[in-house]
Amino acid sequence: MSIGSNLERVLKSGAFAVTSECGPPRGADPEVIRKKGAYLKGHVDAVNVTDNQTSVVRMSSFSSSLILKEMGFDPVMQMVCRDRNRIAIQSDILGAAALGIKNILCLSGDHQTFGDHPTAKNVFDIDSMQLIQCVRQMTEEGKFLSGEEIEGRPDLFVGCAENPFADPFEIRAMRLAKKVKAGAQFVQTQSVFHIEKFEKWMEMVRDLGVHEKVYILAGITPMKSIGMARYMKNSVPGMDVPDELIERMKETPKEKQAEEGIKICVETIERVRKMKGVAGVHIMAIEWESKVPEIVEAAGLYPRP
Repeated sequence: MSIGSNLERVLKSGAFAVTSECGPPRGADPEVIRKKGAYLKGHVDAVNVTDNQTSVVRMSSFSSSLILKEMGFDPVMQMVCRDRNRIAIQSDILGAAALGIKNILCLSGDHQTFGDHPTAKNVFDIDSMQLIQCVRQMTEEGKFLSGEEIEGRPDLFVGCAENPFADPFEIRAMRLAKKVKAGAQFVQTQSVFHIEKFEKWMEMVRDLGVHEKVYILAGITPMKSIGMARYMKNSVPGMDVPDELIERMKETPKEKQAEEGIKICVETIERVRKMKGVAGVHIMAIEWESKVPEIVEAAGLYPRP
């Protein structure tokens, strides 16, 4: 298959990739997306667009991806299984590909009880593993899940997410191996704060030879304050924030905590970049997109290839 997306091109070239994220607005104003995109211009290889994250209604990932594409970005359209059955999923995949979206990130999706419509009916007709298989079947075999031929197969670079820090830790590398076998070509991880644990996970991934079959992008999230650090440690499932980082932010004067958070972020990028098998970073600066250029430049990852 031809190299379709910029992200795929950068990764296959051997360059250390940089992606970031844009959360769509809770309204129909496209300028919100354009403003976020403007901060990232020239500093990233691709931009993830979340799909009703935390089960809260937002502008669709599909339309937000198109807005970013019009700005010259290479969007990564996220797709969750929570809200669509297999008919709608395959329809959206065809539509996205037809309009020039080249990357898709396959996710299960947060349960609807966490969001603003807790009584909504979830779908989960297929799970994230089956979604990966679905996209690869459509792109590689040119067939729908029904087995029928596609007239004009889509060309998509298929991604997944993985959390190296969730329990039980021992199965996390094998779980990624299953997703790669299903057809994932790149993976973006949960935010890395506990670097030693991430390195252990990477060792397990390398022992299985998975790092040679998939491009691994380490998740990076800058902390704005001690409050944000404590929230991520205590309230975000699957997040592993070491006590040392909490203490470091706590000991930093309030007016300098944002600066310290960015410093920690850059140090993390420098450390994961040295790990064999890490092909890039995915910077999740939640509602703090304006700091992404500073982070990328401080980490020595600018200009982009």
